[in-house]
Amino acid sequence: MSMLIDAEGRLVPARYIPSPNCDERPDRNDISLLVIHAISLPPEEFGSDSVIELFTNRLDPQAHPYYQGLQDLKVSSHFFIRRNGEIIQFVPCTLRAWHAGISCWQERPRCNDFSIGIELEGSDNQPFELMQYNRLIELTRAIQAAYPVSDIVGHADIAPQRKTDPGPYFDWQSYRQALETNR
Repeated sequence: MSMLIDAEGRLVPARYIPSPNCDERPDRNDISLLVIHAISLPPEEFGSDSVIELFTNRLDPQAHPYYQGLQDLKVSSHFFIRRNGEIIQFVPCTLRAWHAGISCWQERPRCNDFSIGIELEGSDNQPFELMQYNRLIELTRAIQAAYPVSDIVGHADIAPQRKTDPGPYFDWQSYRQALETNR
């Protein structure tokens, strides 16, 4: 699959489901960080539409006891990569998605201002799927072709007191090696 980020910051050919949880970036041209996350709702369960519902403010807090703690949360991500490799985009790259929270990278606070967030359907306790890595590599290359991304980090790197994702099962070495191959 050939991927391209268009002038509006949309990935061709991803499915687009707009999230209201975004706003304008302070500097539309300052996109220098890629943040990789992991999410599953409920925790450790895959394949439902709960992440989509969370990012679009439609998550029913009564559907699962865990969701009650999320009912007032307003979050999103630019992209979500399901276990089967499907990519869903929620926020155009040109806008600020609300994925990083309180964060700092290389003494720069507010990472949402200058980053693109990618959520992988997963957790700290299970390996990711090969198809997810393949799509992540393709997506990363498309982002790097469109924006001056100089750093790629995990959520735990920018918010170490609060976050652990993408977790110990994320294979950073293979991911980085694959990005270097066929440049």
